[in-house]
Amino acid sequence: MYKYNDFDAAFVRERVAQFRGQVERRIDGSLTEDEFKPLRLMNGLYLQLHAYMLRVAVPYGTLNSAQMRQLAMIADRWDKGYGHFTTRQNIQYNWPELRDVPDILDALADVEMHAIQTSGNTIRNVTADHFAGAAADEIADPRPYAELLRQWSTDHPEFQFLPRKFKIAVTGAEADRAVIRAHDIGLQLVRNDAGKIGFRVLVGGGLGRTPMIGKVLTDYLPVADLLPYCEAIVSVYNLLGRRDNKYKARIKITVHENGIDQIRALVDERFARIRAEFSGVDQALLAEIQTAFAPPAFKTAETDGYEAARLANPAFRSWSDTNLTAHKADGYAIVSVSIKKHGATPGDATSDQMRALADIAETYGHDELRISHEQNVILPHVHQSDLPAVYAALRAADLATANIGLASDIIACPGMDYCALATARSIPIAQQIATRFDELKLEHEVGPLKIKISGCINACGHHHVGHIGILGLDRAGVENYQITLGGDGSEDAAIGERAGPGFSADEIIPAIERLVLGYLDLREDASETFLQAYRRLGAGPFKAVLYPDKEGARDAA
Repeated sequence: MYKYNDFDAAFVRERVAQFRGQVERRIDGSLTEDEFKPLRLMNGLYLQLHAYMLRVAVPYGTLNSAQMRQLAMIADRWDKGYGHFTTRQNIQYNWPELRDVPDILDALADVEMHAIQTSGNTIRNVTADHFAGAAADEIADPRPYAELLRQWSTDHPEFQFLPRKFKIAVTGAEADRAVIRAHDIGLQLVRNDAGKIGFRVLVGGGLGRTPMIGKVLTDYLPVADLLPYCEAIVSVYNLLGRRDNKYKARIKITVHENGIDQIRALVDERFARIRAEFSGVDQALLAEIQTAFAPPAFKTAETDGYEAARLANPAFRSWSDTNLTAHKADGYAIVSVSIKKHGATPGDATSDQMRALADIAETYGHDELRISHEQNVILPHVHQSDLPAVYAALRAADLATANIGLASDIIACPGMDYCALATARSIPIAQQIATRFDELKLEHEVGPLKIKISGCINACGHHHVGHIGILGLDRAGVENYQITLGGDGSEDAAIGERAGPGFSADEIIPAIERLVLGYLDLREDASETFLQAYRRLGAGPFKAVLYPDKEGARDAA
């Protein structure tokens, strides 16, 4: 993984010292909250419903064991013993004291981490496929390019006060595990007819109150042009993007209002000017970065013990069936660790669990961890002979839930339990859904099913791209939950369709249960997933199940 050079280390320390002075002036009253707000946002500090919240960057989701242990230490020393992994592959602390934040940032700098640009109207943490560098289906590891983008965008003088926040995601495979089509810029590594690697570039994706799927700006961009082309895109947006209405300030609205052809023409014009002065990616720098992401020294060993353990232990077999993914190296597997135990808060990990993950990664996983946008933790490189020991260690840490990709593997925003913007609770609904499906013992029979929950229209829980999406709203002071169907965040991305009238907090769990049980009756056979059945049959049969009385079904249609 990438290691800080002298410039990186000095830059982060200088930012910490600068913010320490700003915090001191806020505490002594020299700065008002209004004056302090833009300064704290530049350093990842929010004022939430009950307390400050610090969002720490995990660039493209990659961590080592020392960094994970430091995150655990911070949780114990300055928070309440846990952290929350987010859909941007970051970690949030929900209860820091303002006076302690500079010390937290110094502790992060000790392990080459920071909170810069995790908030504010700037280019946020660049995300990537959480299986990057390990996936059997990738063209190349996308993380060196994500790191290049991180270096380019950090403290970029032109892009610190954009019309609105700006998000970039990168994937190295045709299978989209980074949801690039729901980002302001989505980048997919591809090969041209000559076999040279470049990028398909999408622009204008996003969720929130106006969800849109990104549009292709160019089918092939040479690697050397990545930075000047992205600079051209953001420059055009910075000039055209609306500043009169924050709800219409994202680049998706800019693309929608101007049309993709006009945006392409403006970007090409701007790119031609920038490219004449900015020669593109420094190939020596890129080569240096790529060296930092070289694959580990994979070991060779017999894998018979793994198969024997599967035969001997049904619980291990169930876990290995759901939580393992094919690896590019013979004899290896990618391990997805569920941070979604039934009834737990999705994405919350205790400090003890973080330390356990660090120990497992150091002992069995070539000292690498990843945070996924689905709020889970990945051990990208585990030899099959070590999988029984990894499973045992995960069980001891209460991290061996066998539900990756199933109904209880729910993405949920913090909702009204923490967020000042939320209009309904998300966490209790996610907990109740997971608990109910655990009681029914149907998750494995149902198979792949992505349920996503947002506590307000800002859609931090990505409900628009859930196979089943749940949006919590306030209806005259009462929580009301709308259901969307057929969303998809993959390479076949789609925005879910609203099913009909919403449900109260007491009604939403039975409604989801009806929907899933109805799918079992509607599917052709056990191989047909919920999404496949929905696409084959359309919304009608699912709405009829969801609204069993005829009047409700008619209203929903």
